[in-house]
Amino acid sequence: MPRITKRLVEAAEPNGRDYFIWCDELPGFGVRIFASGRRSYLVQYRANGRSRRATLGLHGALTADEARREAKALLGQVARGEDPAEERATRRASMNIAELCDRYLEAADIGLIMGKRGVAKKASTLYVDRGRIERHIKPLLGRRRVVELTQSDVRRFVRDVQAGKTADVVKTGFRGKAVVEGGPGTAARTAGLLGGILSFAIGEGIITVNPAAGVKKPADCKRTRRLSLKEFATLGRVLQEAEDSRDERWQAVAGVRLLALTGCRLGEVVKLRLSEVDRVESCLRLEDSKEGASVRPIGKAAVAVLNSLPRETASPFVLPAARGSGSFVSLPDALERIVARAGLEGVTAHTLRHSFASVAGDLGFSDSTIGAMLGHAGSTVTSRYVHHLDAVLLAAADRVAAAISVAIGGERNDAQC
Repeated sequence: MPRITKRLVEAAEPNGRDYFIWCDELPGFGVRIFASGRRSYLVQYRANGRSRRATLGLHGALTADEARREAKALLGQVARGEDPAEERATRRASMNIAELCDRYLEAADIGLIMGKRGVAKKASTLYVDRGRIERHIKPLLGRRRVVELTQSDVRRFVRDVQAGKTADVVKTGFRGKAVVEGGPGTAARTAGLLGGILSFAIGEGIITVNPAAGVKKPADCKRTRRLSLKEFATLGRVLQEAEDSRDERWQAVAGVRLLALTGCRLGEVVKLRLSEVDRVESCLRLEDSKEGASVRPIGKAAVAVLNSLPRETASPFVLPAARGSGSFVSLPDALERIVARAGLEGVTAHTLRHSFASVAGDLGFSDSTIGAMLGHAGSTVTSRYVHHLDAVLLAAADRVAAAISVAIGGERNDAQC
């Protein structure tokens, strides 16, 4: 039996079943190698005539040296006649949902909670998770003991969120606010997060069955709002007026134009860096989109907007902040003002993205081509290492951008919307 070290633990290969490696230096201290590849430190001992086993934590959350120190402390308790495993079981039995959520977030912060494609959840995803936990899960379920949570409780939770029981306006920062809404979409996504947290509880040995499993989520109503040709023209007129009168900063006008002409997400435009714009290949090589690194073909109309932008600062962003070296994070507020001035109800950044896809559909492009232009997961153009984009895909992006440019009053060409 070897001495357990970081090198030994990381070199241990899963072999299709769980197995243990025990330390020859500290009897009872070991590491469990799961068939899944996870590695967990533990201590095995005898108390009251029974063999007991206490888990110390996952490798990654603990180093081998930290686990050894905890093992020594735990074995010291055993020598004094205590039963640490029994005490931990008692604590687990009394843990409430709020405490479980905190433990889940601690594990997520160090990369132990996996998101899409089996990689650790991104900071932006965890920010949203925290909001849903603090504004929906904790207020409704926080005091409930985890081991007592039932399927009926989860169903009631989903109904309450959907009905807007947790709806509120929360102050954030000095002048900011967060509008907490209910509805089927919020209920469905929050129920999904709760199910993931309860799956984490199973892995931690707190419960054996997930009470969220089998609970029907409300249909997440997909937003189908799209701009008509007349609405595109109205938006274009307001953008031109804002540009001429300088009622809005140039970053706001350019940002809205880029949203309309590229189909990009709001965050992708706000955080777009100069280094990610490839004018030679007419594409955006995004380092970190919602779906990871992604290459987006863009049309000549979008390139023209990018080429027209002033370079007033040394900022690395296409839309630099009015002050400082950051990006123009006020774009959401500016978009809200612009669409209000245009009298367009229910128009958001997602509406512009959906409108881009709808125009592409009107022009006869397939779902796979539209998905590639929008950067959907599973599309054929997602890697930052793609250097020469397919000519057909570039032509598609160009036709869609040209059609939208014509609709909003841009330079006319042969494209028809």
